Amino acid sequence: MRKNERTKKVLKATNQYMVFFLLVAFVITCCMTLFVTVLSDSLRVELTKETVSSAAKVTFWNVLFISLIFTTIDKLRRRHTVELPAKRIGEAAEKIIKGDFSVRIERQSRFATDESFNKIIDCFNNMAQELSGVETLRSDFIANVSHELKTPLSVMQNYGTLLQSPDISDEKRIEYAKGITDASRRLSDMMTNILKLNRLENQKIYPDFKEFDLGEQICSSLLQYENVWEKKGVQIETDIADDVTVTADAELLSLVWNNLFSNAFKFTEPGGTVGVSLSATDNHAVIKVSDTGCGMSRDVGERIFEKFYQGDTSHSSQGNGLGLALVKRVIDIMHGEISVESTVGQGTTFTVKIRRQQSGDIK
Repeated sequence: MRKNERTKKVLKATNQYMVFFLLVAFVITCCMTLFVTVLSDSLRVELTKETVSSAAKVTFWNVLFISLIFTTIDKLRRRHTVELPAKRIGEAAEKIIKGDFSVRIERQSRFATDESFNKIIDCFNNMAQELSGVETLRSDFIANVSHELKTPLSVMQNYGTLLQSPDISDEKRIEYAKGITDASRRLSDMMTNILKLNRLENQKIYPDFKEFDLGEQICSSLLQYENVWEKKGVQIETDIADDVTVTADAELLSLVWNNLFSNAFKFTEPGGTVGVSLSATDNHAVIKVSDTGCGMSRDVGERIFEKFYQGDTSHSSQGNGLGLALVKRVIDIMHGEISVESTVGQGTTFTVKIRRQQSGDIK
């Protein structure tokens, strides 16, 4: 193998040298012929066979020497400006293939290489950075999914084992069966949200923009939780402006309101208050959903839209950390904005801004 590589290198160097030899020979021959012809005509000197032969030999060795110099210079130039950068990029690409996404390539000096290589290096570094982020998200996603699957499965397994006891009472049997039902429902909801989020992130769901009354939709979504607020004794404060229409995907937006309302009632203690308001500007509809729940710290608020992230673990059995990730993705698709303001022990307010008119190129 090494012998073949050496042979290839020798043949390549020989070929490169011959190219310069022929090129220099041609150029010098043309120049010398023109020079000698003009000189002979001007001085009226007759060229003899001996003088031509002597000049030819000197010219030949000059061509040989100059070709060697040119070949060496070009070899060094190619080595520093082409081969070394290409080798570094190739080695970095091999590390990427093996799963090392932390590799980065230093930019070449402008005097040492073609600027085109620096553009390639910049693109490569950006690609490696993106792949690194994707790999981190993938690893976190797998770890989080595994954890979220393990908890309800363990509950179902334990309750299933208890149900096999021969002397179990009807009351306990109903309790254990309900535990299995709740755990299986949680699994089903989590898988449904994962599929929705995956379809949204991969743009397999294309929004169907239609004009509709946003106030009516918000009120309809809120009324679905009437049993919840009545059971907990939560007070509802609403300030819904009339005739606020938007051009958006009503089905996708319903996911936003359902998730925000669900969280508001989940984190609000009995006797607390949940507020919903809708106002409008010329360009946006502004919706606020507030509660008087436990609130959250600034650190939690900065991560609240991450997949599987749950700042309040005391309510983890009631969710899977995907609801707000779905909300954020839907708002992004609508080219809207969502923000959160919260104070620990006082409550949380989510503010959503939706464009009243969507451009036709949104997908």
